[in-house]
Formats: sequence, C-alpha cells, structure tokens
Amino acid sequence: MSERQTPPPAPASTDVWSGRPLLSLSLASMMEHVQAHSGAVYLMASDEPVLEMAVMAGLPRAFLAPWERIGLSAPLPVSEAVREGRLVWVGGEEEMARRYPRVAVVLPYAFSLAALPLATADATYGALFVTWPGTHPPEPAGHEGEHLTRACRLLAARLERAARENRPTQHEPDLLAVPEPNVASTLGSVEAARMVARLPYGLVSLDLHGQVGFANAVAADLLGTCADGLTGARLWASVPWLNDPVYEDRYRAALLSQRPTSFVALRPPGDWLSFRLYPSTTGLTVFIGKARAVAELEQRTPRDEKPSRLVTISQVLSLAGALTEAIGVQDVVQFVADEVCPAVGSQGVIVLGSHAGRLHVLGQRGYPDPRAADQFDGVPLTKRTPGAHVLRTGVPAFFESRQQLEHLYPGRHETPDGFAAWAFLPLIASGRPVGTCVLAYTQPHVFPASERAVLTSLGGLIAQALERARLYDAKHQLAHGLQAALLPHSLVRLPGIEAAARYLPATQGMEIGGDFYDLVPTRPLPAAVIGDVQGHNVTAAGLMGQIRTGVRAFTTGGQPPAEVMSSTNRLVIDLGAELFASCLYLRLDPARERAVMARAGHPPPLLRRPDGRVRVLDLAGGPLLGIDAAATYPCTEVGLTRGSLLALYTDGLIEAPGVDIEDALADLSGLLAAAGDQPLEFVADEVVRHCVASHERADDVAVLLLRARQES
Repeated sequence: MSERQTPPPAPASTDVWSGRPLLSLSLASMMEHVQAHSGAVYLMASDEPVLEMAVMAGLPRAFLAPWERIGLSAPLPVSEAVREGRLVWVGGEEEMARRYPRVAVVLPYAFSLAALPLATADATYGALFVTWPGTHPPEPAGHEGEHLTRACRLLAARLERAARENRPTQHEPDLLAVPEPNVASTLGSVEAARMVARLPYGLVSLDLHGQVGFANAVAADLLGTCADGLTGARLWASVPWLNDPVYEDRYRAALLSQRPTSFVALRPPGDWLSFRLYPSTTGLTVFIGKARAVAELEQRTPRDEKPSRLVTISQVLSLAGALTEAIGVQDVVQFVADEVCPAVGSQGVIVLGSHAGRLHVLGQRGYPDPRAADQFDGVPLTKRTPGAHVLRTGVPAFFESRQQLEHLYPGRHETPDGFAAWAFLPLIASGRPVGTCVLAYTQPHVFPASERAVLTSLGGLIAQALERARLYDAKHQLAHGLQAALLPHSLVRLPGIEAAARYLPATQGMEIGGDFYDLVPTRPLPAAVIGDVQGHNVTAAGLMGQIRTGVRAFTTGGQPPAEVMSSTNRLVIDLGAELFASCLYLRLDPARERAVMARAGHPPPLLRRPDGRVRVLDLAGGPLLGIDAAATYPCTEVGLTRGSLLALYTDGLIEAPGVDIEDALADLSGLLAAAGDQPLEFVADEVVRHCVASHERADDVAVLLLRARQES
C-alpha cells in the first residue's frame, strides 16, 4: 500500500447512455438507496496491482489520505473484496480494530463499512466502499447487501463496455453533501439572525471540510476573535489555541460516526470552554459555552456517548511509531509498561506467548507479587481461561470487575493479583495469533466501545512489534550460538604462557560477527592467533571458522609464521567469499623469552613489560587476507621476558564514533600499566569493562591476553 496522494483528478468520465459522470452518479445512487453517508470508488491502475481512488462522496478526501492508492495485497477491506470477489462487511469499530488495525489506528471511530469488487466474469475494474454512522446495526440488512451487489455488477458492466469502446474511465470530482434547505429563507433572514442572537451560547456552523459558514456574536466573543475573521476559515486553524490534533480528531469522529461528540479546551490564560459537535451529512453545528454551563448538559449524556476517548488518534500514532523502536521481546514488554499502560490508565501488564499448545509468560511489569503471573504460565490453550480463549479465538475480552471475571470464568482466577479489572487483547500478526496482552487495573474500570476499539487497535500494533521481536531474539540467539560454537570453548594450557580471552558481541543490530582467536599447542613451539573477518553475517562467521581451521592446519604442518599467513591468505582467496580479514599470528618461545609475529592489516598489539611500561608494537606487515594472492607477510621478533604481558585485540575494542584511536590506545595502555600485575582473568575483565565501546558497540570485540611465566 502506498501513502502518496494521486495527482489532481483528470476530467471526469461519462456514461455513454446519459453523458453524465458515471462513477459519481452510480456511487450517489447506491448511497441514497442504502442510506449510507459516505463512500468511494477505486479503479485498477493500468500498469500495477494497485487500486486508485477515483471519486469520493460524503466526506473530505483528506479523511482517507493514507489510502489514495492501495495495493491488492494490503490487509484492507477494499483489497480483500477484490481478492475474494465478495462483499466485505465490517460491523463497527471493535470489528474494524480486530480485523483491520491499520484502518482503526487512523480512524478509530464508530461506523460500519461495506466493500465490494467491481468485476465481471472476465475482468476486475476496481472496488468501492460505503459507510454508515455508528448507529447502524452491526449486521447489514438484507436489502442493503443485495442492492449494493446488483449495483456494483451494473457499474462493472458499464466499465467493461467503456473499456471495449476504448473510452478510459478517469477520476471524477468528489461529491460532498447537498446543502439542506435554507431555514432563513422560510423564517426570514433577519428574524433568524435575531433568534440566534438571543441565545446565550455560542453557535458555529461548519461544513464537511471544517470551514466556518456562520458564527454568532457570542461564539466570536468566547473564542476571542471576530465573527468576520472566522467565516470561511477552518475553526482550529483560525483560533490558535484550538490548533491541536486532538480537537480536530473530535470533528472527524463526529462526521464519521454521525454522533454528537464533545471536548473541553483551555482558552488562555485560564478559561475552560466546552465544545459540543452535532453532525449531519451536510456539516456540523458547534455549541460553545463555559465549561460549567455545559457540564450540566454532559450529565445527561448517555453513558455510551462518552465525550472523550482515553487514547486519541495522535497518541495512537505516537505509540505506533515508538513501538517500531522495540528490538527484543523484553523491549516490547517494557515499552507496553512504560508507554501504553500510562496512556490507557492500566497499572500492570503481562505479555503471553504460546508454544507447544501452552501459554508462556514472555514478561510482566507492575504486578506487586511476581508469582501472580505464574497462573498463566504453562496453561494449555484448550483450557477455559480468558488468556487461552482470547489467543485461541482472536476476540478481545474486557472485565470491568473481579465479580464479572469470576462470573464468566468461575474458579479460573484463584490467585489474587491485586487488580480489579482486566483487558485481554489478542495479539494477531500476519493473520495468526502470536500471543495475548493482559492489561490490569487496580480499580474497577469501565470499557466504553470507543476505548475497546482503541485497545484492540493497540493490540494489533503490539502484535506486530512482538512478532518482530521474537524473530529478532531467535535470530540473535542462533547467530551468537553459531559464533560461540566457532570460537574455542576454553583456552588450552600452553607451556610457559598464561592466557585469558574475552569476546563481546555487538550491541547494535543482531548480525553475527567475524572476530576470532585461538591457541594452537604445537610442539616444540605453540602459536596464538587473533583476527577479524569483514562483515556481520553468516558468511563472515563461516569464513572465520575456515580461517581458524586453516591456521591450525598450517601451524600443525610445521610452517613458519610468514608461510602460515601466506597460506591462509591464499586459502581466503581460493574460497571466493569476496570478504577480507585482518589477522595477527604469533609463534611463542617462552623458554628463549621471545615471540615471532606476522601481521595482516590487524591493529598492533600492546606489550607491557614487568616494570609496568607499556608500548604499542609497531610491527611490519602485509595487506589484509583475501586481497593479493602474491602478498608476503614479513615477521617481527619481540622480546617476551618473564612477567611480560601481550594484549591482542580486534578493532572493536578501540574504535567508537567520536573517539580518536590514539586516545583509545593511550587509555588502554594506562589500564594495562595500572592493572597488569593482577591475575590475568581480572585484567581481561577490566579491559572489556573499560573499553571505549563497552556499552554501545557497532562491532564485535575480541581480546586475547598472553603473559610469559616461569614453569614450575
């Protein structure tokens, strides 16, 4: 699905029989017959599997800006109608949130929708949808579905005829509602103005675009502006302190649901005004008054017409964007606890997943007794519990009190958890259940229809994040399990040499790295190696394992250091991996207190003398492995007296954004100088703990410490 808007409409297509716009007239006729209040016709794009909006009626096109163009594979009602060749019915905001969370996130309002394909036996030409206010029954009346189906077949036949006659069907001007009869013409414009002027409340008339058509003097006074300045402008754009998406959201809710909605706004510096919006198919009448005066009116508002929603559209969009930043499963759980729970007023959360036919607790926050979550862990999906039932059926469950929960599930909630109300949200991603999110409230909590729809929409967003997170965790575990298998599980004991090693995976991203180290206990002289393969993927890890195996084979075969490096270089080229690797190879001779080193583009090692002095070894070397088959690798002999410490490492230890490598080497040298006399395991821990990239690492880190000691 693409969210880019189409260019301005082309000249309208015409019906060959009437010479009038075909799409607009057909849509208007359908809406009138089934008493729908808005709708749109989509046509198939000529060169791609995309539906393009050709005409809209009853509402501003801006309401559907994200769906000007819709891919046929998109999880949306009109796409589904085309794919399945049938009428798709959505009976209200809760069903919309459950089946089409993308729509419910942007339009979490009370309305019903029917989508149908425009198709003949030979071709599909597009689709359309129509909507009804929230007062429409949840199921379509028999005549509605039958009439819409017949009308769509007739329109498809006309489109087919137009195609045969090579008359392309193009976009047409949108249809807004026909204005109602002018009341002033009946009562007399002067008398109508006097009548409105007598009212002690502000009255404003808005068209479907939210533009002011009329405002009385009281309204202008309450808003702190003049009536002339309001006329023709959008209300929330002409009054600065009303320029808030939350208030515009109420206007959208009123038009789509065709139900009165209201909100309270602060007029600076300290006056609260109440706004009540009365919608019709031609626009809205806005009633404005002091908040105290309108409070009496709100007390008479039916309970299911709650004037404000706990989570507004702007908050939902903000939460949706923030959820994309969650990486692992625990990140998702923490985000729900930190962001979603405060937004919806809950105090606790449990996220459940399923495996092998049973529920499993993936994480919980906010529960006074962590053991309370154990009641969910290991529960069979076939057991009659709210968590299992929601995951199995995909239908959310809301319990406003403990009594309500125990009435529906007697004996299934024995463990007191300190909460008094719950929302069980199915987590559905890619059409399949991935878990259940349990939101818990410390006090009994009422869940009006609008709030249930928003919570269900949030469940869809959490599900998408959870599915990504579980895939991330699985891949992360697999990747680093593979890397751990390729690295030595323990370091072999070398005569005259004490050794310690550390490996830190990257914290940014989840790709496997190519860092490696090894000790080869050959006789008479053992060897050590450390290296870093370019890249962070399975290919890099596989090449790392092959290099490590090759170094061992060449060492065991008795090759000197320069030849070991040259042979390994040719091996990398022969493997054809098109990756490069840095490497540092050492042949150790503790009895003669020396080491011979060959280097292939690897960071220089550090040598700490027994007196505490540390220096960077400036070794001769050759190019990276895998570049030049004829490359040579000169050797350097270094003294290794008893008590000397060699620090070998990969570049992830000293490289970090904004850090100079020379400064990082100086810091590492200082640490070795201060702590080099300590036990080698302690020194290794200190090195990785204080490295420049110890917290946020874009690269892996490998460290190998070697200390010459006197054999007993």
